[in-house]
Amino acid sequence: MPSDGPPQQVERIAATGGRFQYEAEFELQSAERRVIDFKNSSVLGRFSHQVFDANGALVAQAQGGIESPELNPFFLRHGRELELPAGRYRLVTTLESPFFLAQPEPYIDELSNYRIAIREGNALLLIGLGVFVGLGVYYTSLALIRRQRVHAMYAAFILGNFLYNGTALLALHDLVDSGWFYLISLPILLSNMAYVVFVMDLLGLRQDSHPRMFAVGRALLLLLGAFAVLGVFKLNWSLELCRIGVGLFLVFGLTVGVIQAWRGQTLARLYLLANIGFFASGISAISLLDLQGVYTIYIEHIGLVAVTIEVLLLALVLSYQFGMLQREKEQALERAENNLRLACTDALTGLPNRYALEMELAQMPQRGSLTFIDLDGLKHYNDTHGHVSGDALLRTFAITFATRLGTVATLHRLGGDEFAATSREGDVAGIEQLLQETVEEIRADGYELSGASCGSVRVFECAQRDQLKHLADTRMYENKRRRKTRDRVASL
Repeated sequence: MPSDGPPQQVERIAATGGRFQYEAEFELQSAERRVIDFKNSSVLGRFSHQVFDANGALVAQAQGGIESPELNPFFLRHGRELELPAGRYRLVTTLESPFFLAQPEPYIDELSNYRIAIREGNALLLIGLGVFVGLGVYYTSLALIRRQRVHAMYAAFILGNFLYNGTALLALHDLVDSGWFYLISLPILLSNMAYVVFVMDLLGLRQDSHPRMFAVGRALLLLLGAFAVLGVFKLNWSLELCRIGVGLFLVFGLTVGVIQAWRGQTLARLYLLANIGFFASGISAISLLDLQGVYTIYIEHIGLVAVTIEVLLLALVLSYQFGMLQREKEQALERAENNLRLACTDALTGLPNRYALEMELAQMPQRGSLTFIDLDGLKHYNDTHGHVSGDALLRTFAITFATRLGTVATLHRLGGDEFAATSREGDVAGIEQLLQETVEEIRADGYELSGASCGSVRVFECAQRDQLKHLADTRMYENKRRRKTRDRVASL
């Protein structure tokens, strides 16, 4: 019967709520303990059962519901235990609720059968809520750390479904004594919007790249936003608005997924695979009103399984996206490192170049040293034997000297026949000795007219770092002049 006026017979309970009454007669052949519960749905605000015997006397009664402070004797169930002798009885069940998800119908079962039958549904709920909590915390953390909206919207979608399923299937009522009925509908109105934003971000639907799909998504968000506002003022319609919203975002997600997959987007193909199962079971969950022949599995359980599968599969899709972004980041970093390496490397000799020298000097300790080197004989080999021979001289000198230096110092090529060696330990004598040994080795290898002059400076000798190169260069040319003078005297 509706909540106002005289009782009227109705074919089905109104989805937008009210006060209704069931009346039925039943007969018990034995005095076994039994349970009275509801099939199809657990979304019940308040209910009461009254059992009358054949003489019209009230012999049993019970009450409960999500909005009721009554404790549920059976975990996650509205079941109430009856202990009646054999006989004929009349059951009067009154339901009063702001809205209904499906058609709740009272039924009676033997206690032993009931305890076994409810296990599967309860297990589904606990597993589903566990998945929601785990992934919800994970993607909330990702959203905070990475500051990416796609993770925040996914976490919001999970949170909405956690509150809905936890309230509709009595987990919050039984575990934390929460009786706020509208946690069934209002969070879903918001999570519907979060899902649309999530899909748009996941599939890259931006105004500049996909203007039509972006416009459709934005229009859908405005409509779902209007639903959320309307649901606050018309609370008994809020669950119906949720149904419509779920249907709309399912169609939107499936459509844009197909379009983007058709265009070759790998991420869209993975999303589409995850979404197809969700679409089929989700449509069933929002359209079914009665589960024929099924008593302890509710329509809410179908929706829970649908969302749980969707959440798990989309977690894999997001993991793929995360991995893809990580690979792209690593590739970009590798390219940047290669570019930096090329920018800091002399193409001919493979030695660090002038740019690398500048970075090295900026980090040199006070005890460190800089040695400038001028390779003699390059012009002769270029002019006489060609640049191939001159290049060979440069490479031979670079490889030989760098090998001899080892960890003592780092050799750089500045350009032409100019080189520089840096030592963080300031081993000037060792560098100059190794340079002399290198010259002797390459002369023995066929470059008899080659030679080298050097000039060294320690870091602590210069107040300013930019003076190091000037002082080292000056000393190198002084040594070069002295060596040429000695050579001329020796030749006379």
